[in-house]
Amino acid sequence: MKRLAIITVGKTHSGKTTFAKELEQQLNNSIVIDQDTHAEFINTYYKSLRPTQGPNTIKYAITNTIVDYAVEMTELHLILSNSNRNTIGRSKLLTYFHDKGFETVLVYFDFPDFILEERIHKSTRSKAIFRTASNFVEVLNRQNAESKQDNISNPTEGEVDYFFVIKDSTEVHSVIEKLVALYTNGG
Repeated sequence: MKRLAIITVGKTHSGKTTFAKELEQQLNNSIVIDQDTHAEFINTYYKSLRPTQGPNTIKYAITNTIVDYAVEMTELHLILSNSNRNTIGRSKLLTYFHDKGFETVLVYFDFPDFILEERIHKSTRSKAIFRTASNFVEVLNRQNAESKQDNISNPTEGEVDYFFVIKDSTEVHSVIEKLVALYTNGG
């Protein structure tokens, strides 16, 4: 059976989690692995283990453990819902999935900042995922600053087996239909 590793890429409030949950409902035999869920779990139960500066290594360790388990112990398609904006990290992740026999998919959420800012202002999303930021505007500002770094770049078609760009919310359903068809027609 062909297994898919579907990886979302985008800034905060671009729709990655909503997309992933909707795709999970329509793509048989799939699971969403969402780093925000892991961050909230750590902040609720293991706050004293969080690094005070630098990368959130415990969050990444939990995510990696869950991904490894899902890859090795299940036949599920994986839908990774987190920003995946770091080029080097994304490349390592894609290599890992290729080496495990997965077909890889990137879904890039390419929304202008003014739309993201509008969504942030209307959001009722929990802030329990934060380690260093105090609000989502701060997260977006940090992501924009990171975009100027060498290790952050927009994904490209050549990185994966299948590549989709969502520039408007109306495109979500057609991308989901195409992903379901990928599995249905080839699986």
